[in-house]
Amino acid sequence: MPELPEVETMRRGILGIVGARIKDVERVARRRKSIAITPRIDFFRRRVVGRRVDAIGRVGKRVVLHLDSQDAIVFEPRMTGLVLLADPPSQEHLRFRCTLAGRKIRELLYWDRRGLGSVRVISPPEFEKAFGPAKLGPDALAMTAELFRERLAGSKRAVKVALLDQRAVAGIGNLYASEILHVAQIHPARRCNKLTRSQWRAIADATQMVLEEAIRYEGSTLSDGTYRNALNQAGGYQNCHRVYDRAGKACPRCGNEGEVRRIVQAQRATFYCAGCQGKR
Repeated sequence: MPELPEVETMRRGILGIVGARIKDVERVARRRKSIAITPRIDFFRRRVVGRRVDAIGRVGKRVVLHLDSQDAIVFEPRMTGLVLLADPPSQEHLRFRCTLAGRKIRELLYWDRRGLGSVRVISPPEFEKAFGPAKLGPDALAMTAELFRERLAGSKRAVKVALLDQRAVAGIGNLYASEILHVAQIHPARRCNKLTRSQWRAIADATQMVLEEAIRYEGSTLSDGTYRNALNQAGGYQNCHRVYDRAGKACPRCGNEGEVRRIVQAQRATFYCAGCQGKR
């Protein structure tokens, strides 16, 4: 967390800075653990100050500012990072500030409660090395049944675990993998090499449906309240979760009480309906 829907919501939320020029960048001094800012802030400043923001992109779970110099500023939120235009949830966890000129929006902020995220400026060759096809799979929103089969059908891993592999498909995390497999009616422990063509089609269709729906609701703000959109407002998709974090509750599809179960896979919690997602 954040996953593709939350990061795509951040990306869309800051589109208003396109065309602005960067006046300055600042590592905000705090007692809290410092985040990784690369290169060192003085070298970072030399590369970006005066440059125009030409586009806002996303690569997997990262927000990317494409500059007129061809460099890119990459925000990687990891567990608790937020890219914001409004006042942050707290001042003590504000990590990075970018001041802007030429548009109504005057600053872009990066906030990170746990401090596990990063901000870096990279050149086109560095971008390709870090995020090219050798490192990152196709974006989850671009995945088809054929692509899923090509990249995962030969694996003996449980399908839920395989969906988290960013080299195979970029953007799906723990929350949305559980939701996707519930919609597709596939047990999370089912091995990839045991899935049929029709099941891969179901996964591809469910991936598009769940992720696009979550984006419309601007992502999921869980019980810790950490995730916020660019205007520091909560997302709404947590109210639509079918199985995630609903162990012991009724399945919204079959309606049976207590059918939503929790198991642990690869040290991560997985949620599924024992009735709708039979292993066989």
